[in-house]
Amino acid sequence: MGKEIIAIAEALSNERAIPRDKIFEALELALATATKKKYPVDIAVRVAIDRKDGSYETFRRWTVVDTDGPLENPASEISLAAAEVDHPGIQPGDVVEDEIPSVEFDRITIQTAKQVLSQKVKDAEREQIISEQRDRVGHVVNATVKKQNHEIMVIDLGNNAEAVMKREQIIPHETYGRGDRIKVLLQEIKNDPGKGPQIICTRTSSDFLKELFRIEVPEIGEDVIEIMGVARDPGSRAKIAVRSKDHRIDPRGACIGMRGSRVMAVSNELAGEKIDVVLWDENLAQYVTNAMEPAEVSRILINEDTHSISVGVTEDHLALAIGRNGQNVRLASQLLGWDLRVMTDTEMENQLKTENNRILKVFTEGLNVDDEFAQALSDAGFTTLEEVAYVPVEELTAIDGLDEETAAVLQDNARKAVERKAKEQDQEGIKQLSALPGIDEELAAKLVGKGIKTGEDLAEQATDDLTDIEGLDEKKAGEIIMAARNEYWFKDHSNAEESPAASDATKA
Repeated sequence: MGKEIIAIAEALSNERAIPRDKIFEALELALATATKKKYPVDIAVRVAIDRKDGSYETFRRWTVVDTDGPLENPASEISLAAAEVDHPGIQPGDVVEDEIPSVEFDRITIQTAKQVLSQKVKDAEREQIISEQRDRVGHVVNATVKKQNHEIMVIDLGNNAEAVMKREQIIPHETYGRGDRIKVLLQEIKNDPGKGPQIICTRTSSDFLKELFRIEVPEIGEDVIEIMGVARDPGSRAKIAVRSKDHRIDPRGACIGMRGSRVMAVSNELAGEKIDVVLWDENLAQYVTNAMEPAEVSRILINEDTHSISVGVTEDHLALAIGRNGQNVRLASQLLGWDLRVMTDTEMENQLKTENNRILKVFTEGLNVDDEFAQALSDAGFTTLEEVAYVPVEELTAIDGLDEETAAVLQDNARKAVERKAKEQDQEGIKQLSALPGIDEELAAKLVGKGIKTGEDLAEQATDDLTDIEGLDEKKAGEIIMAARNEYWFKDHSNAEESPAASDATKA
């Protein structure tokens, strides 16, 4: 029988292009499965085939379990105490083996072996195909359409490798017939418990656009030009930001190509998707201006606290800046990673005036200064009392007419105003929290001291966040959190759901 096993392994290895070790592993599993069927209980079996002469040995296995009680599966487990008799020093989790008679190749055994071997061979073939594709993940590959329905497209990558594209990974309005050739990005290899490894491809990701430009523009492939960002509305429009590492090369011109040949080649591959090549700039304001093309930007206001940028354009450029259905500003926002708000110059001027008036009011009321002095602080870039209170004094004395003595008085007034405002907020927080069921003023003060200053803040807490407060156990913490959630999260929702008829019935 040994010669026959060697012959089977050699034949399958040559026929299916599978390593001999994989075939032997499949044969060992097949023989182990056939052996287990000879026993009335579910035992653990290992078969070892000699790779040279094809002879094999069979071993029954037990897993060592550290327990004094009964074993959950005595057919394949052994207690630590029993195992130590023959195997001193053995540890829980180790395996002990005894050789048992090997199974004979009767009709049933051969049938079982054939089924197991067939499945293992298929698994080995699939794994080999998948391993060949792993190196291609993240790259553009050529494929042939095999079939397409409303949900997925099945494509052939060659060498018996199949991949799928879901509907959201196919460019809208694209249709293909069986046998059509397309370019796709091999996105990932996903392990599906039911179907095994599955190759996922896409034509809608930003990485696909990047790779197409890498193929079409040699300077990108040579790392002379760097892609800094991509934003896509697949099949409609895209923006790609580039910069050059060599000041002699124009990155935008290189990507567009002579008479637009390079960008047109990419656009044609993407079903006519219009592509704006944007020049990246380390100056954020200039980068915003470039990203908003073809609209011309006249004013830019950057708010780092809210991570937003207000973009001012002339009235006749407003529609162009926003784009159809907000497409231009949306793509520019995705490219920059900032929240963009487009408005006319008049609207921006009004917004700036409103914001300036708010800042002036904060300074005149908090610092007890006149409008002219408050305007000087605003012009110097100060927007809050905290900034005035805690900046180095040199920043204040840099303002014309402001000496160190005046700056010290100004900072003292600012600190007092900040402290006064904090106390007012604390008192308001205590008042709001103590209005909730189960919270008195003492507990409310402790919550405020922990930084929980509103009912919304309390509603967002977890029980573990409050148990370190003196006099507050887990049960009490849970009760006051639920009280806050009922008041601030669920109350409006329940009122909205209450029908007029139910309300009338309550009144009655």
